[in-house]
Amino acid sequence: MSERRSLPVPEGLDAERADVALARLLGLSRAKAADLISEGAARVDGQVLAKSDRLSGGAWLEIELPLSERAPAPPPEPVPGMAIRHDDEHLVVVDEPVGVAAHPSPGWEGPTVVGALAAAGFRVSTSGAAERQGVVHRLDAGTSGLMVVAKSEVAYTALKRAFRERTVSKIYHALVQGHPDPTAGTIDAPIGRHPRHDYKWAVVTGGRDAITHYSTLEARRAAGLLRIDLETGRTHQIRVHTAAIGHPCVGDLIYGADPVLARQLSLSRQWLHAMELGFTHPATQEWFTVTSSYPDDLAGALSGLAEE
Repeated sequence: MSERRSLPVPEGLDAERADVALARLLGLSRAKAADLISEGAARVDGQVLAKSDRLSGGAWLEIELPLSERAPAPPPEPVPGMAIRHDDEHLVVVDEPVGVAAHPSPGWEGPTVVGALAAAGFRVSTSGAAERQGVVHRLDAGTSGLMVVAKSEVAYTALKRAFRERTVSKIYHALVQGHPDPTAGTIDAPIGRHPRHDYKWAVVTGGRDAITHYSTLEARRAAGLLRIDLETGRTHQIRVHTAAIGHPCVGDLIYGADPVLARQLSLSRQWLHAMELGFTHPATQEWFTVTSSYPDDLAGALSGLAEE
């Protein structure tokens, strides 16, 4: 017996070889993924894949997966510190703590928003791949803040369209090293896989379009607190863009932040928080906004920096 899986190719797998991408996406060995492709079990936008084909983010992937090859779903578990900021019959907005992924994925063994909602008795939309049902967008596990999950099929369809068409307001606060000059502006630079380190992303020629608007909220000693308004939603976008202009997020050692400053502020991750989500509510058709506040580690780090 087999299971048909249909899902969009995640942006994080854009330009990956098909066998590598399927292995990562499904939690299989690369050899087994290559076997599935050779058997004609994988199609993208209706075309049978070859293992050396490169995938495009957003393309529609269909896979006939033997049931015996499915990775077992982790049991649902509560996540300490995950707050519910809004809940109605169509959607739930959570305040995601650091160290929590949106949904299960190959190689991730930590807590997830999907698992925490299931453990709390929430029923979410059945749309989307089995392990990420109801998920319409994600935060990095190292980034805290607001995330919306669809509970109804109407909400799933509407919210996916809203994120795709960029009609969602996504506002972050980021504490960056130094003081950007000008104090407000737009970073318009394409993002793709780092040419030498596959765990990182970078501004690269031929990458996917990425647009970040920023303005300075406060100037602190050695750092500036920025309001970030994301026009696009690429993987690690804020971290890559702020690093590209010479002002990485404080604590973000992967993208060049000063480890001495991070230790002084007791930061073990990037200072980055999803502060506000705004969108047209799928049921009422009215503009709907949810806001968050800084978690303890980020608030403590900010207070540790004297004002200029």
